[in-house]
Amino acid sequence: MRRTVIVTDSTSDIPPAMAKELGIEVVPLTLMFGDESYRDGVDMSPEQFYERLPRSPQLPTTSQPSPVEYMNVYRSILANYPDSPILSFHISSGLSGTYQSAVLAKSMLEEEGERITVVDSLSASYGFGLMVVQAARWAKEGMAPEEILEAAERLRRSRKLYFLVDTLEYLQKGGRIGKASAILGTLLNIKPILSIDEEGIIYAVEKVRGRKKAVARMIELFKSDLPGVHNINVAVGHTAEPAAGEEFLKELAAHFTLNEQVLTNVGPVVGSHVGNGTLAVFIWPA
Repeated sequence: MRRTVIVTDSTSDIPPAMAKELGIEVVPLTLMFGDESYRDGVDMSPEQFYERLPRSPQLPTTSQPSPVEYMNVYRSILANYPDSPILSFHISSGLSGTYQSAVLAKSMLEEEGERITVVDSLSASYGFGLMVVQAARWAKEGMAPEEILEAAERLRRSRKLYFLVDTLEYLQKGGRIGKASAILGTLLNIKPILSIDEEGIIYAVEKVRGRKKAVARMIELFKSDLPGVHNINVAVGHTAEPAAGEEFLKELAAHFTLNEQVLTNVGPVVGSHVGNGTLAVFIWPA
């Protein structure tokens, strides 16, 4: 049967059961604690990662899959589904070299590579995971690859997202802010709200004192972003703390009618930059 096959990488933070159900091929990035390396979501779960992260003296590093790894995945799919095209969605090229690895793998396959389209999502975490999930649903319905790409782009433009960071420690360790700013921010109980711009780069939206005020401010931002919209789909990414995600959904339900609701983990790769206690919220009109 000719059906578009959907590929992504592990930074899409799609719940594993959902990816399996929809037949999404997920290629893991690699996480390194010193000399120890782990495949994201394969050798190390989010629960294991967030338990270990605060105890690590150094910030873990990450590495994208090599072009050869992608080439092997593509080659396997092309062999098993000889009539099917492939759409391969990846984390923003402004945040990782993952997209470039996939592009190089496509070029290495020469004529076979013509059946592969590699997509720079210009986003991270479930900010593009939701596009991948919807693309897989559309593929199951029999939509053509060109139609899926057009619909996915419309979805990307309508989607709104914010990350609420609980601590400045990991932004400081990653070189995003200076140590003095991190110490002062911690003393003042500053909670940064981050987002991703149209070029796929993370930026600071606001800094709010106290988590309760920061949560309320995020909801205000969503209401401002979606004027006149009442029915929404929502995904909340948490750092192995589902109760925190459920609490945010309750807060959000006082302002919007929630249709599709997804609770997922902010995976280890994104989590290494934002740390424990982060909430990532992704909303798109129902």
